[in-house]
Amino acid sequence: MIVRKLRFINIINIINQFWGTSIACEMEYPINLYIESISVIGNLAGSILILKLLFGEGQELGGWDWARSLIVLGFYTLLEGFTISLLQPNMKRIVNQIQDGTFDFVLLKPIDSQFILSLRIFSPWGIPSVICGVSLIIFGLSMINWSLSLLLISYTIILFLCSLIILYSIWFIVSTFSIWFIRVWNANEVLRSVLVSGRYPISSYPPVLRTILTFVLPVAFLTTFPAEAILGQISYKILILAVIFSVLSFFASRIFWKFALRFYTSASS
Repeated sequence: MIVRKLRFINIINIINQFWGTSIACEMEYPINLYIESISVIGNLAGSILILKLLFGEGQELGGWDWARSLIVLGFYTLLEGFTISLLQPNMKRIVNQIQDGTFDFVLLKPIDSQFILSLRIFSPWGIPSVICGVSLIIFGLSMINWSLSLLLISYTIILFLCSLIILYSIWFIVSTFSIWFIRVWNANEVLRSVLVSGRYPISSYPPVLRTILTFVLPVAFLTTFPAEAILGQISYKILILAVIFSVLSFFASRIFWKFALRFYTSASS
């Protein structure tokens, strides 16, 4: 137990060092925070406008009214902040390090390579998206006279954590292909464009596309299911399925990474 506690403390200290240095580097240009805030507000305004155009008076979008659709958009904006702060800078770094040969230094460090590659950088530029996402969720809930429930909050936290794990696993698996291919970052951009479909409730899509966005590209697990959880519309089956899917996704990324390392050719060899 003491050994595990020490390991946990060591992990926290390492992450603290990683993020402290990366934030210090990013804050050399604080004006970027204002630019990113303006960009986030502009993108969010555009998304809300598009969503509004899909609604007529008294109409619904796949069974979702205006307020509840804003909650889905809020969860998407939250994930966008997670992507900007952690996924995008770290996954891009994987591709760059493999291409320029500095990936060798990662493998030589006495620390798990997937851990250091996934958490090495924290960019504060995703914080405005997180704030906007939380604000949008709160605003949507206020429009439907939502009452606080610890059970619903617990379900929502579980499903949102599952969505973070699933999103991370997908990004990491795609980035791992850079060991074999050069233009992997283009695939990441395509993936990010596909995941934009999560801005809208999954039920608003045709049945075939809905199935694809649930079981092939798990967009439904990322935004719609957490929104259903906070609204009290989620079933136990979906909750269990999300937990299983997130665990399998993470272990799939782990196994695939270990497999890919066998084919990595050192720049010094």
